[in-house]
Amino acid sequence: MRIAFFTFLIAMVLAALVTPVVRKFAVRSGVMDQPDERRVHREPTPRWGGIAIYLAFWMAVVPIAFWWSIWSDALTAILVLGTVIALFGMIDDRVQVAPVWQMVVLLGAGMALTLFGIRIEGVTHPLAPLMPGEYRPEYWLPLGLWSLPVTALWVFVVTKTVDAIDGLDGLAAGVAAISASTLTLMAVSEKQMAIAIPAAALAGACVGFLRHNMNPASIFMGTVGAQFIGFVLATLAIVGTFKVAATISVLVPLLVLGVPFFDAFFVVSRRVLARQPLHKADMRHFHHWLVGRLGHRRAVVVIWCIGLVFSAAAFTLYRMTR
Repeated sequence: MRIAFFTFLIAMVLAALVTPVVRKFAVRSGVMDQPDERRVHREPTPRWGGIAIYLAFWMAVVPIAFWWSIWSDALTAILVLGTVIALFGMIDDRVQVAPVWQMVVLLGAGMALTLFGIRIEGVTHPLAPLMPGEYRPEYWLPLGLWSLPVTALWVFVVTKTVDAIDGLDGLAAGVAAISASTLTLMAVSEKQMAIAIPAAALAGACVGFLRHNMNPASIFMGTVGAQFIGFVLATLAIVGTFKVAATISVLVPLLVLGVPFFDAFFVVSRRVLARQPLHKADMRHFHHWLVGRLGHRRAVVVIWCIGLVFSAAAFTLYRMTR
């Protein structure tokens, strides 16, 4: 637990220190988010804040992982594929890439993840009884060849849902910090330090970034940050929580990422009812609805609290099956 907390602190401090440097770089590069009818902010604000999260994450993970000899295939996959996603996000923040290319890159990253031996191999029967510490093959549904598309779809959905909630100052970073902290606690409880270290680093980097991203934000994480965070969370959830051979192995990662999934369901439902394209950006997100009733900061705090409730439920269920 101490090493995980130490990793969290390192990433937090590094993110807080690096973000102002990244902000100056984004301003000089002209990567600015201009206000419009769909945006909540009223002043041009630099993007690319996710670069600071990316750098703080790796500056904390790499030395600690090698010092403790816990480098894993999952970290190699996150380094290679996460860097590709981050670079693509930087391009998207600058020139606004078409949604279809985002889908191609994210699905491709999800499929490539299986080359590193990381995949969703199967799921438990949703009606199976609670089985603490037991593996019952009669309740286990192996996916076989379907594991490849299911893994790719999981990565795509998680990454895009995290990206979608990045609509209010501090919202995505706070929710991601809560989710990553929950994964850290689960991994520590199982002594899976190869998962706990990157999860703690991600949580710390997000908290450090919040110093500059709270309302009124001086910088946004942008696509580079949101999609890198989403990919890391999706990968760690597969390696960690999906490996639990018990009834709630599917419910746990869904609850850990409950806020972005709830928001995605909320948005899709409203767009379907309004007969609008699912990929078209609008003001139908749950956080937009809350802002109109509570104001910016209160809306963010409420959604953070919802995330804490989801995560507490996930951790409780996780412990019940150990």
